[in-house]
Amino acid sequence: MSLIRGTGSAPEMKLRRLVHGMGFRYRLHVGELPGKPDLVFPSRRAVIFMHGCFWHRHKDCKLARLPKSKLDFWEPKLEGNRERDMDKQRRLRSLGWRVLVVWECEMADTDHVSSIVREFLEEQTEEK
Repeated sequence: MSLIRGTGSAPEMKLRRLVHGMGFRYRLHVGELPGKPDLVFPSRRAVIFMHGCFWHRHKDCKLARLPKSKLDFWEPKLEGNRERDMDKQRRLRSLGWRVLVVWECEMADTDHVSSIVREFLEEQTEEK
């Protein structure tokens, strides 16, 4: 597990390039916010998390299947990740931040992801 990248993974880099190409500017992994979101848009009070399907237990996703061995290790570990994610999102929302989660498997359809991201970020602008 020490070889798993916490930041700068291929899906995260793909998302960053996509969002930057759409003309949005962001800050990376702001430590003062719960969960250090992957992309932070301070003026829009918006954050985006890029979640790997396996590590964050994407419901009904083929990439999120449990390994067949060491279930007594993997089940509580991955469930703990999922619970921690929900807590971080709850805390961010309570601080007035809007939260969007983009899943690794969704990055296969960048047109879909770009429309979701654009709608999410432009909604922030309209609320001001």
